[in-house]
Amino acid sequence: MLAVATPQLARAEALLVVEADTGKVLQADNATMPWYPASLSKLMTAYVTLKAVKDGRVSLDTLLTVSPTASSQSPSKMGFRPGTQVTVDNALKMMLVKSANDMAVVLAEGIGGSIDGFAGEMNQTAQKLGMTQTSYVNPNGLPADGQITSARDMAILARAIIRDLPEYEYFVHIPSIRFGRRVTQNFNKRIGRYPGADGFKTGFICASGYNLVASATRDGKRLIAVVLGASSGRMRAIRAAQLLDRGFANNGLAWLRPSLGTVDNLVPIDSTPPNLREEMCGAKHKRPASDEDGEDTVASAGTSTNGDAGVSFFASGLQAAMPTKPADMLAQPAAASEPVVVYTGPTKTGAALIAAVDADTEKLQPVKRGKGKHTRVAGKKSDAADDAKGDAKSAAKSDNKPAAKPVRHANAKPDAAAAKPDKPAAAKPAGKPAAAKPAAKPKSADKPKADAKPAG
Repeated sequence: MLAVATPQLARAEALLVVEADTGKVLQADNATMPWYPASLSKLMTAYVTLKAVKDGRVSLDTLLTVSPTASSQSPSKMGFRPGTQVTVDNALKMMLVKSANDMAVVLAEGIGGSIDGFAGEMNQTAQKLGMTQTSYVNPNGLPADGQITSARDMAILARAIIRDLPEYEYFVHIPSIRFGRRVTQNFNKRIGRYPGADGFKTGFICASGYNLVASATRDGKRLIAVVLGASSGRMRAIRAAQLLDRGFANNGLAWLRPSLGTVDNLVPIDSTPPNLREEMCGAKHKRPASDEDGEDTVASAGTSTNGDAGVSFFASGLQAAMPTKPADMLAQPAAASEPVVVYTGPTKTGAALIAAVDADTEKLQPVKRGKGKHTRVAGKKSDAADDAKGDAKSAAKSDNKPAAKPVRHANAKPDAAAAKPDKPAAAKPAGKPAAAKPAAKPKSADKPKADAKPAG
């Protein structure tokens, strides 16, 4: 059964908190509204890959080769040239911490033979897990017609990772990675700041806004929070912290709560996903938005989430006072941790690993050319510039390029003007980096629809 609904999405957000072990829903606002997943798609890429490892199809030491297709993906990416080899282990770490789109394609081609073949595995897995609102077209979440999910389905996937892959769950916990001398912090700003934070993944494209699947454990209780459509990278982290704070604070008041059932039983909304492109990446923005967004000021940082919307049940009088506001907590420096070393080539240890790190470091060094001019190897610009340029390009291109073999889901009718795939750019040889182009001005066709289409 589908719920006929026209949600109020002037300030669109989908929020959900569930217990990891039981799936019990603690809070749900627009939790079954179809949404563009962006890089949250990489959680399914990781799940399918790690299931292949667990089933013996490949190992973490299996070498995969960067193809021209992988190399041509829009940033954020590692930027390796075609022919570069990387292990499944290192590709997973780069994909989940840096949100590297090229590494997602490397894994897809290595496990599924092609992007289309792997997307088929992703969709089969989603159906087996009960993710009835989800369909995938690519492994990295770049804009594509038919790449759709919901907060409900992302919580189901997070629970499946915890339940089915406990021996590999550490991949979603890594606070930072080091490639050569370059350290990349996890875009999930809760890690190392929020007490008990232990995973998962962020995502962003202009149409979706800022997304986050987060988990935390306190006093033996683990909760999963999903935030879709936040206004900034900082706000999605604050929203998740607020949701988790409330869930933990009300853990002993179950007898006062109306029952919301389990996440699997939440009723889907028959609608098209909201398109937040104008709001996130419109002309009013002075700089391109990207997944690596930590500088935005948030006027409502200390306020609560939409506690009276949808089927939210939390009453302010029942909330325990927290010693530190989420906004203040997340503004603090992350707890010190040793970055996980990643590298190209076969699995290495000891002296061989040190040599590999040194070799990768050399690839990052500027090469002098002519009178004071220098360049770097392709793809080795700073993470912030890389991500801002790439996300702006992918969002702009998504409205102008046709999707290859779109996959549609019965319960989700994507707005074609809102989510069309990027046309891969040809891999560039080493040379002087091209100047960043401003984000394309949105067209009138890009605006989200005013009202959701009710079920027939």
